[in-house]
Amino acid sequence: MQERLKTVTAWLKEENIEAVFLNSTENVYYLSNFYTDPHERLMGIFVFKQAQPLFVLPAMEVNQLKDAGWEYEIIGYSDHENPWDLIQKAIDTRKLEKAEKVALEKEILSYGRSEAFLSFFPKAKVISVEDKLNQMRVVKNKDEIDVIKRATKMADFGVQVGIDSLTEGVTEMEVLAKIEFELKKKGIREMSFSTMVLFGEKSGDPHGNPGDRKLKAGDMVLFDLGVVLDGYCSDITRTVAFKSITEKQKEIYNTVLKAQKAALQASQPGARIGDLDTVARDIITEAGYGDYFPHRIGHGMGINVHEFPSMSHLNNGILKEGMVYTIEPGIYLPGIGGVRIEDDVLITGDGFETLTKFPKELQIIE
Repeated sequence: MQERLKTVTAWLKEENIEAVFLNSTENVYYLSNFYTDPHERLMGIFVFKQAQPLFVLPAMEVNQLKDAGWEYEIIGYSDHENPWDLIQKAIDTRKLEKAEKVALEKEILSYGRSEAFLSFFPKAKVISVEDKLNQMRVVKNKDEIDVIKRATKMADFGVQVGIDSLTEGVTEMEVLAKIEFELKKKGIREMSFSTMVLFGEKSGDPHGNPGDRKLKAGDMVLFDLGVVLDGYCSDITRTVAFKSITEKQKEIYNTVLKAQKAALQASQPGARIGDLDTVARDIITEAGYGDYFPHRIGHGMGINVHEFPSMSHLNNGILKEGMVYTIEPGIYLPGIGGVRIEDDVLITGDGFETLTKFPKELQIIE
């Protein structure tokens, strides 16, 4: 925690930025080891160029913040207090009224909170802190990787529970409920996103909504799920066939699998990020399904299930050791069905490691 705060402070000094306010749950966690959802209440960290950091949060959560290891100033406020009045007093003691530049999360911070923060620095130019935090968070350390690996094991488990729950006539929501129930029994309190279980023609919608569709023979079944474990996410997609499969479905599945394996093999330190998308997209396009692969090949993953970098063919960034992201090509035929295969991937010193281990060769569930 202290090293990350020092890195931010060093950036403030390099850029002559007097102060930065970090409000997002994810960046607050990254810099403090304190993970919570304050709902509508204000929570955030102020980091200063020449002064000690300051944490503001509801008074009812101060003890948890201290338990997480925060050693600097804390403003804990009650619901009947205006936290910005308390922050004003703390800012005044630091004598920052002549600040020329300040920073905040331009893509995240609400307009009202931006106004409140900037009222302390009426003459300051506003800088975005997102790029700096993205660059810090994109390369994971050993502790982060260990947590993500444990989260991916739970994702693998969730897929197995889903497959074991497939019986003719069961609904998507019944299978979804079984997956999340069994994960909660394992100690998982939160999913990375809304779990997807899609049957038959509904698997042809990349972001479909599970409902009361009943499973029948010949359906493709798409599972997309992930868990949050100790503040870090996992994300896996597997598609299986139920009872039987057509030649068309088999062709689609094998095309997606070929594209996925090719993108994995392209995952090497120093490789251009956009090339992973291109190699997979070319395979799907050559098979005649290019118009049915509407999304990027994947996304960065860590504290957020979707975080920097975007694994788009337009991305000229370079893969670095310690980066974690998804590889998830898909083909979706409206009204017919679809296939997506997704793994979580770690760039190592000499290649890559696939963190999600659930088998992805075509399975026909009897």
